[in-house]
Amino acid sequence: MKYLKLIRIKHWIKNILIFLPIICAGLLNINTITKTALGVLSFSLMSSFIYIINDIKDIEKDKNHPRKKNRPLASGIIKKQTAIIIAVVMLILSLSITIIINKNITNPSLYILISYMIINLAYSLGLKNVAIIDVALLASGFILRVYYGAAIFNIEVSNWLFLTILNASLFLGLGKRRKELINTKNSRIVLKDYNESFLEKFQYLTLTLTLVFYSLWTIEQNIKYLYITIPLLMLIFMKYCLYIEKNDEGDPITILFEDKTLIMLCLIYGISMLVFLVVL
Repeated sequence: MKYLKLIRIKHWIKNILIFLPIICAGLLNINTITKTALGVLSFSLMSSFIYIINDIKDIEKDKNHPRKKNRPLASGIIKKQTAIIIAVVMLILSLSITIIINKNITNPSLYILISYMIINLAYSLGLKNVAIIDVALLASGFILRVYYGAAIFNIEVSNWLFLTILNASLFLGLGKRRKELINTKNSRIVLKDYNESFLEKFQYLTLTLTLVFYSLWTIEQNIKYLYITIPLLMLIFMKYCLYIEKNDEGDPITILFEDKTLIMLCLIYGISMLVFLVVL
């Protein structure tokens, strides 16, 4: 259990985004699903490598955080040397799986994976302390996931879909920073450069743009009844916003696992997308 906490396995759910390109392109078959599933594993291992590096760097700071002090490294239940070995193994496996998927090193998916690693290492090593840049880099991770999945099969990503993912990611990042500012103001250096009014203003601006761009994407697909997913997505964001306004938690993954209604809405939305994009 302590090793699962170290690699933050519950955060692997973010990598489901890698399936989005083949779903949107209607390319679901045994070959694409298998290769994409391996891609999800590869990206998950890389993200765990980043999480471990970040935790190693922040051990002393995390010890004084009300929640992060319980992390395996900060609490001392896993030694730093052990964590380094696990991180190296994660990195090697991640790169190896992506190379195996494409049977060469020339596929863009490998370069996207390496870009994700470099960006997140830069984030962990200092850019997370630079206001605006920190949220932009967090958002880039979600975008790279989509393009990674698309690169495996040379699928073109719609401009409207790119803008939807970008703004949805910024919304989540700004919301997380806002809750951190309200509840644990001294937990991050970057929070001194933010204020609640700014974060709230741009949080809901990016939410509005997300719904607008998503609506334009559904129209672009020219698929009958796909527009029905628009109100479903609105309900998901409404439930999410209600949760973060009433509770202290701001981490999207933690919120998803804690709110059963939100899980149900996400499942209905996911099934609806599969039906409209793949079945019909």
